[in-house]
Amino acid sequence: MQTPIAASQKMRQYRCRMRQKGLRPVQIWVPDTRSPAIARELARQSRLASRAPDEQEVMAFLDDVRDWDEE
Repeated sequence: MQTPIAASQKMRQYRCRMRQKGLRPVQIWVPDTRSPAIARELARQSRLASRAPDEQEVMAFLDDVRDWDEE
């Protein structure tokens, strides 16, 4: 019976295989939308954006970008 490999060793082997394939790990930190503080900040920024003088132009641009795949 083989001795089980520790999780840290499995991860080390996996990362080694991925690097051999030409890949590298990247860690991305994003806002935690479950956080009440983040939700309040997003709402605040949304209110500010909706009052911006160029809001209609920006929304039209976003609609156009969204539709690129549909054409």
